[in-house]
Amino acid sequence: MEKGKNLIDEINPEIRDVLIEMGAEDIFKCYQCGKCGSTCPWFQVGTYDFPVFRVALEAALGTLAATEDKDQLAKEIDKVYRCVGCEACVDQCPHGVDIPKIFRAARRLLVDFGSYPEVLKATVRRIRDSRNPLGEPPEKRPEWAREMGIPHFEPSMEFLYFAGCIPALDPRAKRVAQATARLLLSTDVAFGILGADENCCCEIVRRIGAENVFEELATANIDAFVKAGVNRIFVTCPHCYDSFKNEYPDLGSKFEVLHSSQYLLEFIEQGKLVPKQPFEKKVVYHDPCVLGRQNRIYEEPRRILRSIPGLDLVEVEDFNRSLSVCCGAGSGGLWMEWDKDERIATVRARQLIDTGADVIAVACPYCLQMLEETTKSLGAEIPVMDVAEILALSCL
Repeated sequence: MEKGKNLIDEINPEIRDVLIEMGAEDIFKCYQCGKCGSTCPWFQVGTYDFPVFRVALEAALGTLAATEDKDQLAKEIDKVYRCVGCEACVDQCPHGVDIPKIFRAARRLLVDFGSYPEVLKATVRRIRDSRNPLGEPPEKRPEWAREMGIPHFEPSMEFLYFAGCIPALDPRAKRVAQATARLLLSTDVAFGILGADENCCCEIVRRIGAENVFEELATANIDAFVKAGVNRIFVTCPHCYDSFKNEYPDLGSKFEVLHSSQYLLEFIEQGKLVPKQPFEKKVVYHDPCVLGRQNRIYEEPRRILRSIPGLDLVEVEDFNRSLSVCCGAGSGGLWMEWDKDERIATVRARQLIDTGADVIAVACPYCLQMLEETTKSLGAEIPVMDVAEILALSCL
């Protein structure tokens, strides 16, 4: 900005109006207390300067990424896509300013202009064309369940099990879907899957800013659920949970949605699942942002873990539940290629390792992938396991 020139003079009125219409007006509730900056996980990384309020203000006013210099434009776009949508800032803001919503509004404009990271363009293309972020053909989606004899969903069944893209298609995360299914099969509950008829929930597509792709595939999912006679959906992935429960209703869905930690705990309390084999390990639980801060599911996973004989549950002191630090995978972060010293996951992995735990427990496939990869890169010999995997070892 030229010296003596007012910020307001540089605003493109048309872009500003579009951003305000998308919800960026939240920024005007801010009185610059600085809590968003101190709670942002990038603050803990320490090697990257990410002034949350300033970047959000520029995004809200339409001045961010408003340059014709290619190098500077790349840096500006990088700022918009640094936000991992963990909502730590929202949780701590005295006025409830939804900063991630402001970034999402800016991202929608960048996507419309085609000016967003190439790695995320590729992710959106894979989801649009293959209906999953891994780019696998739809017919591979039910393979994780085939050897277990899990049937296709029928209207008479109690619920649809929607494993999600990563648990259905990633070799490591498949073990989570299979452990969850084995637990369900050991009870008298009737459930099925839609297999190749499932689409990605598209939460990540919306967070990247590709709103049209989100609406197209989300509507296709709703149509498939209605056609199949689905009333209740049981999910492994918190990102699917959040989309189905909090975003799909705007498109007309009316389904009851349960996360696996909620339903498995219910089975334990009803005596349908009985943890009996000791798990003699010290376990630290990592709160996924979408499950915890954004949906307030903090205690269910912990109560499952405490029900397991021999398991010693520990916490990351000062950084658990609503103060938990993000793994860095949300809002496209799982696919971003940041420098090794600029990774939120490194901060969180070290916090978890420093508890002296033998096992890191998670309840999200994004967290599983990010923390498993990061602990290995740090040379730490500590397994990362989903809560359902640990429960299955005790119950089955």
